[in-house]
Order: sequence, then structure tokens, then C-alpha cells
Amino acid sequence: MSLSIRLLLTALIALALVAGTALYLEFRTGTIAGQPALEVATTGDLRDLLPTTDSPASAVADLTLRRLEMEYYKAITPETPLDGERNALRTFLHSKKIGDASLPAQTANGDEVTDGAHAAALLAYAQQHYGTALGTSGTDDLTNAALRGIMTSVHDPYTVYLSPQEIQGLNESLSGGNFGGIGVYIYQLKDGRIIVAPIEHMPAAKVGMKPGEIVDAVDGKPVRGLPIDHVETMIRGEAGTVVHLRAHPYETPKAEQNYSIVREIIHVPTVRAKMEGNIDYIRLSDFGKTSGDEMRKALLDGKAKGARGYILDFRDNGGGLLDAAVSISSLFIPQGPIVSTIRRDGGRTTDDALGDAIDGLQPLVVLVNKYTASASEITAGALEDYHLATLIGTRTFGKGVVQTIYPLPEQGGALKITTARYLTPAGRDIQHHGIEPNIVVNQEPNPSLVDTPADKQLAAAKAHLRQLLR
Repeated sequence: MSLSIRLLLTALIALALVAGTALYLEFRTGTIAGQPALEVATTGDLRDLLPTTDSPASAVADLTLRRLEMEYYKAITPETPLDGERNALRTFLHSKKIGDASLPAQTANGDEVTDGAHAAALLAYAQQHYGTALGTSGTDDLTNAALRGIMTSVHDPYTVYLSPQEIQGLNESLSGGNFGGIGVYIYQLKDGRIIVAPIEHMPAAKVGMKPGEIVDAVDGKPVRGLPIDHVETMIRGEAGTVVHLRAHPYETPKAEQNYSIVREIIHVPTVRAKMEGNIDYIRLSDFGKTSGDEMRKALLDGKAKGARGYILDFRDNGGGLLDAAVSISSLFIPQGPIVSTIRRDGGRTTDDALGDAIDGLQPLVVLVNKYTASASEITAGALEDYHLATLIGTRTFGKGVVQTIYPLPEQGGALKITTARYLTPAGRDIQHHGIEPNIVVNQEPNPSLVDTPADKQLAAAKAHLRQLLR
């Protein structure tokens, strides 16, 4: 997650740098039992699915299993979710030193209603027999274990249960933040070190922090090796309070410096833009609610300042909202399909250009690397298919599936389920394949290199545009 809650996405992208997988990528949203959708479309009112005999705590397992079986983009073996729930409950109880826990056998038959009732019964049994022994949080802990077990049973890294805290963080990240923080992008390197990039005009930048600094301690506590979301929590806080960071430049560990930074209410833009001669360089951190408007403003500002060439930097961009990808692609593509999504039943939905393209955005280069994923791949792929951009960098991540977010009633969490795969306008399926750039320039995806004299990929993009502009 990230300091500036937009940083949540950035940090999750950073986790992708560490773990080799991208999280929280492009999705649509839906509803369960009339709960409001988070961002985009809804799937209708499912209130009639709620059982009347079970407690809300166990009924949520029913909803989770049924929603997974109905919406997952591939057919699921009937016993898979129930087995996942049972195994997760056993593992959790064992971790709490309840090693002799017994759970009733539940047989699945592929009927969503029956299987969902079995899931609710299994959770209710665990809560009734072991909830008291686990203390005041026992019921919630068992519920979380059961839901995670059901969702992870399909072994899809993008199909997961999100706790109330996780879904709140995701929603905040997509809306740009508005919380107490210091305004930095935060990443975690493979060796556990925390590296930050201050955002211009925000608290960390105001006190002199520089891009690529390694944070050694927060309020005197060492942070190397800590989970990145924990570090984010340590740095965030109430506006007006002070956080103390000890940090050093990436290349000079001995040049350590202490920073006392007053937290402010942070709203983090997704777009950073600057003019270099007649080239408009625009870096996009993720595809959030405001990204389309921010990108339009950056492009129009560049045109007003005399831009003759454009660079979109999608490196390390793990995605975001599908609608944001369509909106940004439409700024360049006058008409025609942007992306098609295909569900399990073969049904296809095509999102077309919105008809609000800006004239004269040529020539265009898009920078990509192996952590360019999801919504950023949709946009890069569409621009490439229409021959509107030259892609420079290395092959992209290869995430060609779409998730839907379903908030859970009462419980407060949400289900993130892979509900479709997508194709580019030319019909390319990039899942596990990624997109090959037109010009390959190898460079380690190190955040401290971005937009510096050592950034070979950016230098290649500028050189390509200058050649075209001669």
C-alpha cells in the first residue's frame, strides 16, 4: 500500500517488483445484496440470496461461495471451494493451537444454492464450537479464514477476499487519497529496503527529501524487511502531527540524514508531466478515478506549450480501473473498439472509443516494462494496434483478465473475482504473454532510475521522437 493511499497501488506495484506478480489491477465493480458499487457497473440486487436461518457471519460464506461459482471466468469443480474453506479453517485453528479441531464433512454437488448452504453450515459449526476459545475476535477471525479459503481455492492470484481495511484502502487509492501523510511514492526492494520518491510540492519534498532515498527508520524504528503496508501505516497519521524519518541516498548509505516532516492532507495525482524542449513527458502511476481528466489536462497543457512529440510512461504501472483505460485510450483513438471482455459463457462486451479524442498527439511513444500490467497494457495494446504509438522498453507483464469487485453486506469486506478475459482491438489475448515493444531497450525496473540521466529507456524514447521530428 502506499503512503499517500494512491501509494497503496504504487506499493502494491512495488510488491510486484518483489514477488513477481501484479496485484489490484484493472477491474469492474458489482454489488451484492444491494450494497453500493465502488466504482462502475453493478450486477443487480442479490438480497434474495441471503439465507434467513443462518447468522450474518455464516451467511456471508454462502454468498461468497455462490458468487464465486456463478461469476468466475472458468468452470469450477464443485468441491473445490468447500475444500478450500475447510482447509483454511483447519489451518487457522491449528495456528491457534487448537490442533484437534474437527469439522463436519460437506459434499458438494455443483448446485450453487446447496453448496452455498453447506459453506454457511461449515462456518457456523466452526464458530459455534471454537469461536469462544478464540476470544472476542474469534467469530470475525473464523469468518475471514473461511472467506479467504473459498476465494483462494481456485488458485487465481487475482481472485481474493478483501478485508474491510483492504477494500477501504483500495477505494481510497483509486480516488486519490485525502488522508494524513507526507506525499511520497513508496517501493520495497528485493532485499527488504524501503525506497521513496517524494511528490513535488508535498511535505516530504518540501523538507528536501530526494527521489530514490532509502528509509532506514520511522520514528526511530528500523523498517527494513517490514511489510510495506506496515511501513505505510507508520508514516501516515493525523494532519499536523510530525513523523521522523532517517534516510540516505541510494548509492551512499553513510550519508544518512534525519527528516522531521509535518503531515498534511494528501491528494496524490496519478499524472506527472513536464516539458523537455518540444517533448511532453507524462508519467502515469495508475488508472484511478481522476486519471482520465488528469491525462487530458496534461496533454492539452503540453499542446499549449508547443509540444510536438509525446511520451507516455507506463513503466511499473500495475493498472486500476478499466473505465480509466478506455478514457485515456480515447484521448488518442477517435473511434473504434478499445477493449473486448469475454465471460465464461462466451458473452462479449466491447468498450468503444468515447469520441473525445484530442487532435495532433503525434508522434507518440509509450514506455513499458515487465511491470506494466493490466489497464496500462490495455491502453498500450490499443495504441499499438491502431499504429498510433511506438512502444519502447521491455515486454509487459501479461495480465489479460478482468476482475469485478463485490462488496459484502454486513461484513464490510469484498470479493474480487476474475470474471472475464480481455482482448485488444486486434484480437490479441495477452494473458501470460504480455506485449512486445516495437523497440527493445533493456533496463532493470529500478524506481530510482526513472527520469534520471541513467534512464536508458527514456533516453531512447526522446531520441526516437527527435529523429521523427527532424
